[in-house]
Amino acid sequence: MAQGYLIFHLNLAFSSIKEELRPKVIEKCYWPLLNLIRQMKIPAGVELSGWTLQEINRLDPKWVSTFSAMLEKGDCELIGSGWTQMIGPIVPMKVNQWNQKLGLIAYKQILGQVPQIVLVNEMAYSGGMVDVYAEAGYQGIVKDRDNVRLAHETSGSVLTDLPTHAQGCGKNALPIIWGDSILFQRLQRAVHGDITTEEYLEYVKSRAESDEQVLPLYCNDVEIFDFRPGRFEAESQLHTQGEWTRLQNLCELLQTQANIEWLSPKQVLAQIKLTAKKTVGKLSTAAYPIPVKKQAKYNIGRWALTGRDDLWLNTRCHELGQYLLKQHITDLFAWQQLCELWASDLRTHITDERWNKVIEKLDSLNPHLDSTYKSLPAMPKVPPLYEQRLPDGTSIVKDSEEILWTVNTQQLKLIFNVRRGFTMHSLAFASQEFEPILGSISQGYFDSIELGADFYSGGVLVEVPGERRRLTDLDWVEPEVNCDSNNLIFTVRLPLWGGHLIKIITISLVEERLSFRYEFENVTRPLGIVRVASFTWLPKGWSGDISIQTHQGGELETFLIDRDFDYGKPASTMVSSSAGLGMTEGVINFLDERGLRLTLLANPEVCAAVPMMMHRKSAPSHLTRIAFSLCELDDTSRHGGRLLPFELTLISPKVQNNRNSPRGGQ
Repeated sequence: MAQGYLIFHLNLAFSSIKEELRPKVIEKCYWPLLNLIRQMKIPAGVELSGWTLQEINRLDPKWVSTFSAMLEKGDCELIGSGWTQMIGPIVPMKVNQWNQKLGLIAYKQILGQVPQIVLVNEMAYSGGMVDVYAEAGYQGIVKDRDNVRLAHETSGSVLTDLPTHAQGCGKNALPIIWGDSILFQRLQRAVHGDITTEEYLEYVKSRAESDEQVLPLYCNDVEIFDFRPGRFEAESQLHTQGEWTRLQNLCELLQTQANIEWLSPKQVLAQIKLTAKKTVGKLSTAAYPIPVKKQAKYNIGRWALTGRDDLWLNTRCHELGQYLLKQHITDLFAWQQLCELWASDLRTHITDERWNKVIEKLDSLNPHLDSTYKSLPAMPKVPPLYEQRLPDGTSIVKDSEEILWTVNTQQLKLIFNVRRGFTMHSLAFASQEFEPILGSISQGYFDSIELGADFYSGGVLVEVPGERRRLTDLDWVEPEVNCDSNNLIFTVRLPLWGGHLIKIITISLVEERLSFRYEFENVTRPLGIVRVASFTWLPKGWSGDISIQTHQGGELETFLIDRDFDYGKPASTMVSSSAGLGMTEGVINFLDERGLRLTLLANPEVCAAVPMMMHRKSAPSHLTRIAFSLCELDDTSRHGGRLLPFELTLISPKVQNNRNSPRGGQ
């Protein structure tokens, strides 16, 4: 007999549900769920955030008392989430820890118990989140497996090849209750009448024969049965038979015709703990650093770079979080408010009314914070170069055509291209024997015509598909040069998207450090993509495989670059990217077989940009690049918003060893 389980996700903060419709959601969706569980005697999991639980209790306390009684009798099972549904891999670790703490407090206060199992919010997973969950006391996680299989290139192999336990960044490992996007979507379609009952049952039977595992028959939203949230202009009509009635009939048929034995999530967890084939492994890879749910449009950019103004909102949340930490604020209400501002639903199809309330809440929480965004520190006033001599050991040498400018200091050597927006031709540090590690690769280097282009470092790309426009900063410039005893500063100003891009490159004269700063003057956020600070690896400067280290909601994670990938590759004609890195503490390290070679620092309190990498092996070596995205495009994108200033600092290991905090890198 095949075994299966159901987990239902409740979310009253659902992005496109108006606040006045929340009582209707409880009536149409949450009460029928409890009735289904009682009538069918299915020990289903019910997952909801502490905030949703509190809101239901405010609007309909009888539902909560009924749910609590059912939990006490073992009719169903509580699955954890946190105080809000938060995309953990793009949130700092301390905030993730508070989110779980606050959620557990709410479960205990309102329901008298705490869950043993937690569902990964929006299935947006990182290894760092395993440690957060383990430290909160959870004994297992629920995670969708389809994108993990893509991450490990195991889509064609048997499901039993997947790990049974998820490895954190340290010693923590948690058992995994696997979800399945195709299985839950097939059930949704059968309930909505998009596929026949017979077709659905045959599919479940075939999966029962092939999977050799407990079937995760449903692990998704409740608010789509007998209710439509109003997310899209054209939504499917409610089925005339009643969708909860259809769901109950399907559950009966799964028992009688597909021979499904229902298990509770705890029973599934117990089976995993007792398995003789325990395997512990990393679920994410360099190609898929943050595997999420369902199809490719649900990549991390959906909550980090699109929506109404995700970049601005995430930046403000970073800023507020650091304010609470630095002021040693432990007030639960203050942290609840921050976690609510980090909620995923504010970053997708949010209504006008709710978005305006978000802005009001941000302004009211801390009047000391800037009402627009935290500006980068003002550039120091330093005299132009012609007013003073360069310090000893420093020189600027131009080639015969004055296209390439070579900057030599005792700490580093840089070559810039004034013909291409003062992009960086090469960078080399003294501690690495002046071996160039980043720069530009000219057309003709790679054998393949697919890479028959120039690949620069330090550039900017703006693309607006709807207007068929593609803009870069690769133009002639006349840099303004300034200098003091500590820094050499180059400033270039270029027209961009109806305004100007101001690019400022600051080269330290006292340590192995330089920074690229991008400011947008009268440039509106386009309905498209904006990627800045793109850098290209010079293959001869790296030995063996390259590894990435960064924080994604937890401790430092390490990824080995061992296959081709491209985060900036469009997932579809409507979705401009396919992946991204969290960089939640503002640091990325790059290592090769010789150890740490380069560190990149940025301040997410100023601009919570998303690093996007690509790597492709191609004779005679490989093309490896990184860029920082300020804006991407998907179905949640809306006109308006802000382009924040961004600054990236590049330092050698010699400097990084003296740094105490990545956020101090600006």
